[in-house]
Amino acid sequence: MADTKAVDTEAEPPGKQPKNVRVVLLALMITMMLAMLDNMIVGTAMPTIVGELGGLEHLAWVVTAYTLATAASTPLWGKLGDMYGRKGMFMASIVLFLIGSALSGMAQDMGQLIAFRAVQGLGAGGLMVGVMAIIGDLIPPRERGKYQGMMAGVMALAMIAGPLVGGTITDHWGWRWAFYINLPLGVVALAAISVVLHLPRKRAQARIDYLGAGLLTVGITAIVLVTTWGGTEYAWTSARIMELTGIGVAALVGFVFWQTKAAEPVVPLHIFRSRNFTLMSVIGFIVGFVMFGATLFLPLYQQSVQGASATNSGLLLLPMLGAMLVTSMVAGRVTTNTGRYKVFPVVGSVLMVVGLYLLSTMDTGTSRFMSGVFMAVVGFGMGCLMQITMLVAQNSVEMKDMGVASSSTTLFRTLGSSFGVAIMGALFNSRVQDVMSEQGGALGARVTEQSAQLDAESLAKLPEAVRGAYQHAVSAGTHSAFLLGAVVAVVALVAAVFVKEVPLRGAGPESDADGGAAAGDGTGAKAVVVEAV
Repeated sequence: MADTKAVDTEAEPPGKQPKNVRVVLLALMITMMLAMLDNMIVGTAMPTIVGELGGLEHLAWVVTAYTLATAASTPLWGKLGDMYGRKGMFMASIVLFLIGSALSGMAQDMGQLIAFRAVQGLGAGGLMVGVMAIIGDLIPPRERGKYQGMMAGVMALAMIAGPLVGGTITDHWGWRWAFYINLPLGVVALAAISVVLHLPRKRAQARIDYLGAGLLTVGITAIVLVTTWGGTEYAWTSARIMELTGIGVAALVGFVFWQTKAAEPVVPLHIFRSRNFTLMSVIGFIVGFVMFGATLFLPLYQQSVQGASATNSGLLLLPMLGAMLVTSMVAGRVTTNTGRYKVFPVVGSVLMVVGLYLLSTMDTGTSRFMSGVFMAVVGFGMGCLMQITMLVAQNSVEMKDMGVASSSTTLFRTLGSSFGVAIMGALFNSRVQDVMSEQGGALGARVTEQSAQLDAESLAKLPEAVRGAYQHAVSAGTHSAFLLGAVVAVVALVAAVFVKEVPLRGAGPESDADGGAAAGDGTGAKAVVVEAV
């Protein structure tokens, strides 16, 4: 095997990509697919899982355990990659994810499944961070736009194919294969990365910041539990939610204070001195808030109000995801060719605000065509934002902080999705129950007493008058949820306006002239070469 070596950026021919980079990118995309597909496949299999294992009262924990472990471990994987080497940490996260997948498939009761899902989530926390940080190491920001379409394509494919694949696997192979399917894909990605990816070995002398890691884990866990349980398991004003909020805030305040004292902080606060990095974190949070809220409520609206089939719930999002894919590819190419990117956060935020407002106008008479047009507007907006936020964030820090920059941006998007689902969900549920009480009478109130979201079978059993009331209630609920999304998206627009267009570091001739213009741009850092074996 060839020795690993670092080569000065000046030694690389302008615009030339490292050898075998496409093979590495293919392996990274497979890994990214694993991370994104998992929850969507498992979600489809959940009714079957509960039917075999029982434990319906603990059903939510199958998803919550995974989400908590992923969110809490995300910053740690990024920091460990910066300290001890990106490749080793990334491969370790894949192995941990695969172990969790295998154990989840072998679970004999709901308690075991929840525990093994937490193990799987710990590994998943390093998958997305590893992909983004390694791409940040391999490809200069100026050239990275070429590959945005690949990442957006994987994301769109996962959202569309997830429910379809999950349903097919569960029906024909059994629910355990919803977890086992990860194993062959993960082994292929692991083998490819092991053979063709060579990054400089690192060995940090500083100790791991265990106190900082603990405080951050407690803070994130408490906040995610608040957003998960608030308004569902417990009332927002209940003692449990208040306790968790207090614990979360105290832990995060303590974490921020300790990061100013730690020798090797988990999240070095100096990265937030970069205006662009801070603004991209805000925009990433809002993109997560909006996107996961939209993917939750759009299929519900189309199934309940427009009579679409639940089986094809992934396909219902095709106008939004297709627009997102096309726009992301165009934005990536334009950024690569011109080196300019500020226009995309601004235009993307405007389109997101407009699209969400249009979605809020949908009622029981809105056609599928019009709702598809509204979804496409949101998709065009998100396509301008999805990958640009990561690109600009990585361009705003030094190479030594690439891992924590990637993990922090990913974490903000993850937290945004948790808040989006919780807050938009609480507003939706409240509105649905109010309208059902008004229009459906006592029967309508009883129908939505347990949940404001009815499946197709339950909806079909309702009397005609109550079903009509429920359709009006869902329309009112989605109106409130998307109107809130539009208001929140205005914050992204304000943040985008203040983004400073710092020249992107790149391998082309332009980078030699302007690469040093970026504050903390890592000029003089080593570029990584992927070598043949």
